[in-house]
Amino acid sequence: MKQFLLFVAAISISAFGFSQQKKAVDVIKFQELTYNFGKIKQSVTVTHNFAFTNISDAPIIIESAIASCGCTTPVKPQGAVAKGQTDKITAGFSAPSVGAFNKTITIKVAGTDLPVQLTITGEVLSADDYAKYQAGKDKTSQPTKSGS
Repeated sequence: MKQFLLFVAAISISAFGFSQQKKAVDVIKFQELTYNFGKIKQSVTVTHNFAFTNISDAPIIIESAIASCGCTTPVKPQGAVAKGQTDKITAGFSAPSVGAFNKTITIKVAGTDLPVQLTITGEVLSADDYAKYQAGKDKTSQPTKSGS
């Protein structure tokens, strides 16, 4: 019986501890967590702004924005973001290799235990393939002439 009570106490303490973890999503709300660049040209840097709002009752500070690889460069706001204010994390991607990509940026907010992840995806095409893709895209967007 003692072992059972000790087991229940340990589970209760653990559950209470985990339930008290503050998540970044409790204080910051992103308009989107994922962005697809579509098809991009190799060796060309593209960027996207992940807009967010401080939904907490106090100013927040983005402690870090860490990319999953060196080809992704996140830029975070410097200083505090006031309650109710909107700001952005800029995600840059240098497109070094041909092929599909899926990269993450981990955002840590001061005073929170669990970060939030942003994701960028897309497909990098060689210069020749990108030119063909653009040419095909241009043809499909032009109006067709009708015969008389």
